[in-house]
Amino acid sequence: MLTLLGNQFERGFCDGLSRRGFLRIGTAGFGVAAGSNIGLNHILADQDARQSDRSLIMIYLPGGPTQHETFDPKGTAPREIRGHFSPCQTTVPGVHFCELLPKLSASFDRFSVIRSLTGMLNRHESFQCYTGRPGGRAGDQEPAGGWPTIGSVVSTLSDHKARPVPAYADVSPKMSYQPYNNKGLHDASGQSSWPGFTGSEHTPFAVEGEIRRDLILQGVDLDRLNQRASLLRSLVDFQPHIGSQELTKFQNQAFGTLTNCRLADALDLALEPERVRLRYGPDQTTHASFGGAIQSGQRLLMARRLIEAGVRCVTVALGAWDWHANREGPIHKLSKKYLPVFDNAVSTLLQDLQERGMLDRTTVIALGEFGRTPRINPKGGRDHWPSTQSILLAGGGIQGGRIVGQTDRQGGVPVDRPVHIQEVFATLYRNLGIDVNNTKINDLAGRPRYLVEDGRQPISELY
Repeated sequence: MLTLLGNQFERGFCDGLSRRGFLRIGTAGFGVAAGSNIGLNHILADQDARQSDRSLIMIYLPGGPTQHETFDPKGTAPREIRGHFSPCQTTVPGVHFCELLPKLSASFDRFSVIRSLTGMLNRHESFQCYTGRPGGRAGDQEPAGGWPTIGSVVSTLSDHKARPVPAYADVSPKMSYQPYNNKGLHDASGQSSWPGFTGSEHTPFAVEGEIRRDLILQGVDLDRLNQRASLLRSLVDFQPHIGSQELTKFQNQAFGTLTNCRLADALDLALEPERVRLRYGPDQTTHASFGGAIQSGQRLLMARRLIEAGVRCVTVALGAWDWHANREGPIHKLSKKYLPVFDNAVSTLLQDLQERGMLDRTTVIALGEFGRTPRINPKGGRDHWPSTQSILLAGGGIQGGRIVGQTDRQGGVPVDRPVHIQEVFATLYRNLGIDVNNTKINDLAGRPRYLVEDGRQPISELY
């Protein structure tokens, strides 16, 4: 067994363990034989997947979407500002979105929009979207261990013994531009803040790749698996020098995953009625030169299924939004190709959650690293613009049909109610039932850290 564990470690975590490696430990460490097709759902009885916990689906839009062609059109501005498309009336009189978002316009009662987000930096990385903070460079003042993502915080504060599934999961596809992936890798600096000071056991359960093959008990029934688990615990207790505390945590996670059918079933979209899968629409690839994600409504469906199964925080990257016009074409071409897919997928997710009675306890946010320039560049695209962006927020107690903040006539800077990204994170924590005024987590130097900075509070206008 010792040799087996030593040979199964792979690079990935800062301590040398990969997520796939920990699942292999969970199977191989229990003496599982190869070659069987017995799955988890054939071993355990069906379980009720409904959970009372409040949860979060974070939709990350790699590259930074344009506010003008989405939620903050400037229909009366000059052509080089307003672009090629007309505003579309939403369900709220006087509020318009881009005409390429007709489904979201017609369902504005399910969500609200912040048009004046501030606090984001000009960095092509998922880190600041998942943490609400900068990191990886001199002057960022990261604490010992680095900032954790919101999912890692949720995982840290969750009762793992009472949970049949991981608290934190990532359903994003693998992206060729590495800082877009949910691994804390920073743009330009090449440094990594992943997984942050909460520790390796609070990295997301990543479903991409060969993970499904590891969710099968090969030739082992539940009684035998329990016997193997008991033997492993006894061995570690008897010879503590052979297994670190960190390794024991991974083994416990692996065992819990293998002995519960909820996670495996949630990942199997074939169990979803075909009519529901069709509503979310087919996947659409994005141009490889963007290095971003595919547009996948099916992954939003998987996120909903994971929330139903009891996962508290699910992150998913959707699309490729770095629309300078140096890749694939000018912004009007990219908008006509990609925005209708975004419109259908996100509006369907919100409708699905509401129909299932899940929207009140499930917060949904869609955001990118920054917005795009007010003026279209000579190539026909929009460049990076960290001064503001528009983001979508829904569920968890957030009222629908509200606009928070206003930008100037060109859509470049907030002129009313600038909203800082840390206020957004305070809102997300509030919806998850976490008190940002009193909750602290120690960093690796033992210093208590608040979850948001400078006493930032939830956005009261959303409630």
